[in-house]
Amino acid sequence: MLGLEIYDASAIAVAIDETGRVLGRAAVASRDVTSAALATLDGAAAGSLGSVGALGVAAINPESPECQAVLKALAPRYAGPFVHDGAWASGTAAAVAEAWIGAARGAADVVFFGGAEHMAAGIVRGGDPVVGAHRRAPAVAWLALNPVEREDYRKIGCLEAEVAGPGIVRRLVWRIKAGDRSRVQETVNDDFAAITVNHVLEAARGGDGVSISVVRDSAKYLGMAAANLVAVTDPAVLVLGGIMASAADLLLEPVRTELARRVPPAMMDALTIAPATLGADAAAIGAARLAMAALQ
Repeated sequence: MLGLEIYDASAIAVAIDETGRVLGRAAVASRDVTSAALATLDGAAAGSLGSVGALGVAAINPESPECQAVLKALAPRYAGPFVHDGAWASGTAAAVAEAWIGAARGAADVVFFGGAEHMAAGIVRGGDPVVGAHRRAPAVAWLALNPVEREDYRKIGCLEAEVAGPGIVRRLVWRIKAGDRSRVQETVNDDFAAITVNHVLEAARGGDGVSISVVRDSAKYLGMAAANLVAVTDPAVLVLGGIMASAADLLLEPVRTELARRVPPAMMDALTIAPATLGADAAAIGAARLAMAALQ
């Protein structure tokens, strides 16, 4: 089985067997996302040394023109096993994967919540993904967590604007421009355009006060969003992915603390919180699993 995740300027593909074991993997970064997708699929399939039984696709934005172009290019190549009902949202696919072979293995009711360059979430209820009437749920990037109205909120959503990677960097830059001094400035020689979220995280680990403050504010937003997801879905397991897993030393406990402040104690006591274990492959693995299920 093949699974593909389409991102803004990259693609990841995996070939898995019926147990979820990864037989082949490929990742390509390119502004030509269609070419990247085709190359990753070829690479993953070659690594598996087997025939393709099904193909599932996930995308951070399934409705984007880039994703639609990839699906159009894939259809002739995967006319038989290709799952034709469009791409799954990356968060949904990641939730399926983590519930199947990851941090929530064996749990029937799971919420995945993660953030990197974009925010993503997915819900598994009774073992099946919950995607809403138009397959857009849960659109976690658009959670409204600040009563202030801003142009970036209207374009990409409040949560995404605040705590996706570019949003975290943006808040650090605002603090520096307002007069705070951060060692990140020295790292990038005052080239603000060169700052990445990893610069912020590493500076926070090193005791940089401004970065620590930005990370603390990020954890508050992440915890609020997690609380909203938990309050609405009442999952058995909440899987925290993206930087909440890769930077668990900085974010996991603050997010857990903020979450506990905002849901009923009984709900919190019954909830298992686990960092994601499948990393960058989660959505591709989940897409392959969904394709496998569609053929059963």
